[in-house]
Amino acid sequence: MTIQVADFESSGNCIHCGLCVASCPTFLELGTEMDSPRGRIQLMRSIQQGTVPLDDMSVRHLDLCLGCRACETTCPSGVRYGTLIEGARHFVETRHRRPWPARVKRWVVNRTFPNPALMKALGRAVRCMTWLGLGRLARWRLLPAAVRDLLRYLPDPEAPFRAVRLPESTVPEDEVRHRVGLLSGCVMQSLFGDTHVSTIGLLAQRGCEVRAPAAAGCCGALLLHNGERDRGLELARRTIAAFDSPDLDAVLTNAAGCGAAMREYGEHFKDDPAHRAAAERVASKVRDVAEFLHGLPGLRPEKSLNLRVAYHDACHLLNGQGVQAEPRQLIRDIPGVEWVELHEAEVCCGSAGSYNLTEPELAGRLAARKAGNVMATGADVLVTGNPGCILQIRAALRERGSSIRVVHTADFLAEAYTNRAARS
Repeated sequence: MTIQVADFESSGNCIHCGLCVASCPTFLELGTEMDSPRGRIQLMRSIQQGTVPLDDMSVRHLDLCLGCRACETTCPSGVRYGTLIEGARHFVETRHRRPWPARVKRWVVNRTFPNPALMKALGRAVRCMTWLGLGRLARWRLLPAAVRDLLRYLPDPEAPFRAVRLPESTVPEDEVRHRVGLLSGCVMQSLFGDTHVSTIGLLAQRGCEVRAPAAAGCCGALLLHNGERDRGLELARRTIAAFDSPDLDAVLTNAAGCGAAMREYGEHFKDDPAHRAAAERVASKVRDVAEFLHGLPGLRPEKSLNLRVAYHDACHLLNGQGVQAEPRQLIRDIPGVEWVELHEAEVCCGSAGSYNLTEPELAGRLAARKAGNVMATGADVLVTGNPGCILQIRAALRERGSSIRVVHTADFLAEAYTNRAARS
């Protein structure tokens, strides 16, 4: 088994021009060449050629990559770095044995989040801890750092997480103009149920029949990102089967990482004749909710919001799906909104799937950088299109005593485009 050289050839060879360096969050924080995309590509090649050993030191540089793919947007050679790092991580997972604390942490993450039953139990535990106000203990230095890192993500008791079991089909009151699928997902369904409710409300009021098949389950994004390719593809096959219907005009997601992975199903199954065609069909229909809403004719806000609003680009929405202008335009079309630009809106906040759980130190530095930029805007609300970003930035702002709301794009749009108020 090797890191596939074909990935380099099909993506365009890295010419080490260095344009990617300025866009890489880990390089911005650490300033080391081996923690830049250019350095990591050279490291992958050296490992493949046997000139650098696959040891804890070399794996560490690969682990510190956020997988945000910001480098892809600046690369003049079209290097598909996301494919490379996922291939490298699969190589590492099958060839290298990390120290036991790292193995345990990754095992827990990779077994919990893609498992609906475990996520349901986790959601209940989180809501119980929120009700007890345990989030306040995140600053208690007597607790182990690992425990404090988890407690900091608990929401305020006034706005707790909510689980939801979506109906298989939601039909609009008037005529059906579109039929769309909606991925219920793992984190979204267990913790961000209100966002699903906002999403379905926005779609149904605009003539969309929304189908949310329970069989879709986890899309496999987290496992593919973390190098557990075989299990990730197994979950992806179930998702593909659930959404491969000629009746659906689009397959929608409101989690950026899920959408980016699903758009690449065709690439993941290109060598699988049994699933390639279905994977390509589903991938061609995948859209972010804000992207799809923006394309609907006659979409108008129903009320005004007198708020200063900033927007953070979730990495896999901007770099993985190319969605940037659509959510901004929907927000700016709302009467009364004062739009404020966020400095480094495109720089990763440190969430990156499970990165803030496996690499809390560097994730915390990136979260602090993001929180500082958000507070400098003077905004009342920060809007973003990914649950992980919401948790990460909300925790960083809370630690600095900021009252800025951090909400999902669908929840914020529901405040103006429907009569439903978003929860902070």
